[in-house]
Amino acid sequence: MTTKEELCNKIKEVFPDIGACGIEVKVDYDNDNQAWVVDLKRDNHELKTFLEEPEAQQCMEGKQCVSLGLQIGQLKKNIEQL
Repeated sequence: MTTKEELCNKIKEVFPDIGACGIEVKVDYDNDNQAWVVDLKRDNHELKTFLEEPEAQQCMEGKQCVSLGLQIGQLKKNIEQL
């Protein structure tokens, strides 16, 4: 299974503007939901998304990070509207 450090680093690699535009990313595994929780935060804006293990693995392999990309896009959109 992927570690949270590996997944966090991969997210930053796939979405390099996370750090550049001041978006913090935190990754933890949620045993209750059996999925990764990706927490994106900038100032007082925060979005959390669940990433199922198969999708996390595909993201790690560079195949797809679709739902995560949508969440990052939504966070950026929310911030830009202020």
